Amino acid sequence: MELEFSEEQLELKKGAVGFAQKELNEKVIQRDKDAVFSRELWRKCAEFGIQGLPFPEEFGGSGVDILTTMLAMEGLGYGCKDSGLLFAINGQMWTVQMPIFTFGSDDQKNTYLPKLCSGEMIGAHGMTEPESGSDAFSLQTSAKLDGDHYILNGTKTFSTNAPVADVFIIFANVAPQNGFMGITAFIVEKKFPGFSVGKEISKMGLKTAPMAELFLEDCKVPVANRLGREGNGVAIFDNAIEWERSCILATLLGAMERQLETCIRYANERRQFNQSIGKFQSISNKIVDMKVRLETSKLILYKVGCLKKAHGKATMDAAIAKLYLSEAWVKSCLDAIQIHGGYGYTTEFELERDLRDSVASTLYSGTSEIQRNIIARLLGL
Repeated sequence: MELEFSEEQLELKKGAVGFAQKELNEKVIQRDKDAVFSRELWRKCAEFGIQGLPFPEEFGGSGVDILTTMLAMEGLGYGCKDSGLLFAINGQMWTVQMPIFTFGSDDQKNTYLPKLCSGEMIGAHGMTEPESGSDAFSLQTSAKLDGDHYILNGTKTFSTNAPVADVFIIFANVAPQNGFMGITAFIVEKKFPGFSVGKEISKMGLKTAPMAELFLEDCKVPVANRLGREGNGVAIFDNAIEWERSCILATLLGAMERQLETCIRYANERRQFNQSIGKFQSISNKIVDMKVRLETSKLILYKVGCLKKAHGKATMDAAIAKLYLSEAWVKSCLDAIQIHGGYGYTTEFELERDLRDSVASTLYSGTSEIQRNIIARLLGL
């Protein structure tokens, strides 16, 4: 496993850090409080090249490999304090752009990828339903062929970006009698008849990433907008979710490093009982644990990148990365607040926002419990 990055890769990471620090942090406390999504910041990220990182130049991307993408996203996470914005961008890249790029027709790629890479369009994903969360393939949304259209009926929930999105990847079943073998993916535009977005869902964290329900009531979707073959939805979803588990937490590496530096600085500056609090083992041990989690997380995630670059798949290791990084992030956020004491609980110090945002990482892209189930199954248990 090669973990030595080139000068060009490191320069890209450095550039992402500088860009994020300069452009993405203005009024972040207020935007979080008001749950405001910034399309302007979304476009700035697209202009810098974030949404296009792993996609070919012919579609407006940069065509870099997965490890380079991870490194750039790590830099973005270090420089940007708005975890909601980064989560929303990742959601589009891995569950909208990647499925279209991997399974889409030439017309679909040419129609949607350039606009998604450039920030002209925003994408959202519709798999989860009110009655099917972790049991994703028990979805009830139906699709029936009617001439040159499919008619979709059903409800989706927890759709990130839905209130601001222009295009959606929707999963529906064309043959319920065949169970999950009938699940099929569709590219649905918000203007399609019978499609609507519900009111925004208020959340504990990631407040700058808007989320809502989706309603499909005799929604007419052209056959040309079916993504892949009928019944290929499970393969499309599994491919997208592995990409998401592999890459969506790369920004957390940067956030963990920034948080660690903040805690070291505070522990050296804050004095109690005539010495800096970092001299107390109860504080220094927490900082050491944060450092160990960070370095372990890097190794785990970079291994996933190496495996996917070499073999295209890394199912178990992606699940391990998702499980470990998300839980490590929550633990480090709790430690950071404890190190800062009462100040850590205040909005001004911004650590409480990190904690609120971190909890979601153990839920999205499959809960920690689901990751453990995946790993256990692959171990033959």
